Amino acid sequence: MFNSEFNDIADNAALDLYPPHLQAQIDETNEWIYHGINNGVYKCGFARKQGPYEEAVNQLYEALEKCEEVLGKQRYICGNTLTEADIRLFVTLIRFDEVYNVHFKCNKKLLREYPNLFNYTKDIFQFPGISSTVNMQHIKRHYYGSHPTINPFGIIPAGPDIDYSTPHDREKFSS
Repeated sequence: MFNSEFNDIADNAALDLYPPHLQAQIDETNEWIYHGINNGVYKCGFARKQGPYEEAVNQLYEALEKCEEVLGKQRYICGNTLTEADIRLFVTLIRFDEVYNVHFKCNKKLLREYPNLFNYTKDIFQFPGISSTVNMQHIKRHYYGSHPTINPFGIIPAGPDIDYSTPHDREKFSS
């Protein structure tokens, strides 16, 4: 519905994030991205025992490794077209090093240590209209200030300060 029902008021009505020929692949990809990554960071952050934390962190990093492998072969997660699945993945990746790595203990590896994932995140960030939706200071204030059981004093870390507007290598997959 959101992909087409508001086209009459959309700035970019031609953008199709759920093209018919990719819908099955997008749905399947969304499923493992949600369980492994989007919700995976929360499973890590809100784990109350070591065993569930270790299970969650292993599942999270398995899913990140899968993304790294896929993105080594194509520009976007479902091929060479930006889709809903990319937006779903992006919203977690953009917060990864600055929030989830520290706050939710997702610290086996930084996003910056995955060359394909990091360049992919910069590529999505630089897509017209996306960067204006990201306010990292707001994101950090929200996360570090909203979970007193995780961060009882509400301390907001000073860094890192990642510049997602720097060049990326994803155009190597362009036709």
